[in-house]
Amino acid sequence: MKKSKKQVRDEPIVKVVDLYCGIGGLTHGLMLEGLEVVAGIDNDGSCKYGFEKNNRSKFLRREISRFTAKELRRLFRGATVKVLVGCAPCQPYSSLNRRKLPTKEARRRSYPMYRFMTLIKRVKPEIVSMENVPDLSDARKYPVFQEFVETLRSLGYSVFFKRVDTSRFGVPQKRTRLVLLASRLGDDIALIPETHAAEDIVTLRDAIGALPRLKDGEVDASDPLHRASKLNEINRRRIAATPRNGGSATSWARNLVPKCYRRKSGRSYMVSVYGRMRWGAPASTITTQFMTLGTGRFGHPSQNRAISLREAAKLQTFPDYYQFAPNNEVTIKHTARHIGNAVPVVLGRAIGKSIKKHIRRHSQDRRK
Repeated sequence: MKKSKKQVRDEPIVKVVDLYCGIGGLTHGLMLEGLEVVAGIDNDGSCKYGFEKNNRSKFLRREISRFTAKELRRLFRGATVKVLVGCAPCQPYSSLNRRKLPTKEARRRSYPMYRFMTLIKRVKPEIVSMENVPDLSDARKYPVFQEFVETLRSLGYSVFFKRVDTSRFGVPQKRTRLVLLASRLGDDIALIPETHAAEDIVTLRDAIGALPRLKDGEVDASDPLHRASKLNEINRRRIAATPRNGGSATSWARNLVPKCYRRKSGRSYMVSVYGRMRWGAPASTITTQFMTLGTGRFGHPSQNRAISLREAAKLQTFPDYYQFAPNNEVTIKHTARHIGNAVPVVLGRAIGKSIKKHIRRHSQDRRK
């Protein structure tokens, strides 16, 4: 049945802007849930192709320090519900976690969060969402987050935040993230309930088990994204000596162990670095370094190599049709960074569902 003119007129006009959008994982999840993302902003110009190719949106290459409230208001023009989302770079918070820094230096490294805060103060979007590292919610380590939440509340926002096990939303990874949602429409905004029980989580086999076999350094003839990094001789010997399906470097002969891990202080790392993933469980957290065996448990469970770009993209829940670069321009360095930095698409969908549910409820309340 067609909607009446009054019903159409009463429907809210929702527009979303994605700060620190990267290659578009969050944007794509929101788009798949029917939200209009009018623009993504990021300072990495190499994300432009993938962001615009896969999303009905435009990419603006900007340093966040130079992106103004006036530009943001222009992007939101015509919207009755403005939604500002973002995933401020998490590296500064990881650095802060390592050692105590003077207040001035800590504030400088937390600049992306403060800039996000400033734009919210000046534009006052109806809804705000942020995704980041889970430890950011620890006020003792990161006072910037507490300040962020207090600023939102002082502006009249209802604020929800939670550490989320993304495997409970269908992401085939052991990936915990902090999700924040804030609203000026009402006090009941929250993330939707988990969609997957413990016995229903998506495993590594579910996600990548059907992909063709590859050797290290090889590219699949029909899929340029299914390519694995080339290993040097010592790393070939190391992965061959690692037991299949979840094995670790603790099984190696001493001559295979890097010198830095032979010391007592390095032994704890041997459980994870150079390890293989396990078929019947979610993958370890995908980072920008997943193509390298020595940076985490990124070994294929049964093949003697690190996981491929395609495998990582699937673990980040990008659809197979998602294009990161023209086929003849796919590179391990850039594409691995794009994939590892992304918000998993299905987590983006969960955030999108939560935002739409909240808007729908308050739109109905206004019509009563």
